[in-house]
Amino acid sequence: MVVQVLWIQRTGAMQATNIELQEREDSLNLVSFTKQTTISLHNVLEEISTDIKDSSDLYGSVKQIDDNYFAVQISEDILPLHLENLLKRQLYAQQVHQDFRYGIYDCFTEKFVFGDLIKFDTIFKSIPDQASMELHQTLMEPSNDHYFTVFFPNLETNSFESNIDEVYSPYYYLIIIVAVVLVFFMFAVSVIFRQKRLSEVKTDFINNMTHELKTPISTIGLSAEMIMRTDFTNDSEKLQQYAGIIFKENKRLEHQVERVLKVAKLEKDKITLSKEKFDVHELLEEVKDNFLFNQNESGGTIQLDMNATTESISADPVHISNVVYNLIDNAIKYCKATPHITIHSKSDGKWFYLDIEDNGIGMKRDDIKMIFDKFYRVPTGNLHDVKGFGLGLHYVKLIIDEHDGQINVKSILDKGSAFSIKLPLQ
Repeated sequence: MVVQVLWIQRTGAMQATNIELQEREDSLNLVSFTKQTTISLHNVLEEISTDIKDSSDLYGSVKQIDDNYFAVQISEDILPLHLENLLKRQLYAQQVHQDFRYGIYDCFTEKFVFGDLIKFDTIFKSIPDQASMELHQTLMEPSNDHYFTVFFPNLETNSFESNIDEVYSPYYYLIIIVAVVLVFFMFAVSVIFRQKRLSEVKTDFINNMTHELKTPISTIGLSAEMIMRTDFTNDSEKLQQYAGIIFKENKRLEHQVERVLKVAKLEKDKITLSKEKFDVHELLEEVKDNFLFNQNESGGTIQLDMNATTESISADPVHISNVVYNLIDNAIKYCKATPHITIHSKSDGKWFYLDIEDNGIGMKRDDIKMIFDKFYRVPTGNLHDVKGFGLGLHYVKLIIDEHDGQINVKSILDKGSAFSIKLPLQ
């Protein structure tokens, strides 16, 4: 940009000099044109004024109205064609190479009689000799006129103004060049940030999935430890319950690992769904058993209010399970007191509705607008033991959208939040 400015300043100085020289040349040309035209019109006037003995009497009869407009006072009648021929011959003789048009003022009718535009390139072919001019003057009827005018329509009198615009034209090029450079710079920066963001997505997502893997691992560990420490000889039902928890959590762990392997697809917000009919109420019962097992010592409660008349929906059971578990995990993590969760379900002929309410820390209205954005985490004040990378709710929103559903949230600070999910039955 500095080089461009210096170059333009130098070019502008050179153009200013050229324009000054051009202005001087145009001024000299205009002076020369005025002088030659005035002489031509004087000569025409002398030929018309046959009763003038001294040519000095014609002084002041030729007046220049504008650079390209002249008026000539006459005291005798003049034939239009005779005037045209005189003008052609005298202007050509004085090398006035301009197209022109003449007009004769009729003092009786107070109107102008205008001749046609006379082209310079046709003047040489149509310049009459003296004999033919006298013949035309004899054949045509005279008119009582007091002056005639000559106008040169193609005379360039504003060359200086047009050249001034050329001085500033390089600055237009500078603006264009700077704009192009800025556009490419912004594009390059956006590409860099996009690449950086994609790299962060991969790292943060893997870290987040690793954190989510801890929950099933812990559950499996606790169940296995209880099996090893407790004698279930007389309580086979309890043993079966712990074995079932281990089996279910192992399946969940398998699904979580599968999610980690699909990280590349999730980065591009493209997930391949494997839809099938499955029972949502059965999933909620599993969620409840898992919650009560993990919250056995803390005293947390979960209540199921299942009023849906249609329990089965067509969806991806793995991803829908992850959505529910994610919301339950958030309800537990973001709760200062003992967690109490209520899950409502209902359905109509087209939609399945699932509401998950908690008694957590809640959110501000400004936070609600951004909780589904990638990497966004709600500020938790002094609560620093809650870990995460802001991908959980974004994943939830992504899965619900992929199922052509809707998710909304209502929250009151320090009182809790309620997530409402709406999924199509088919």
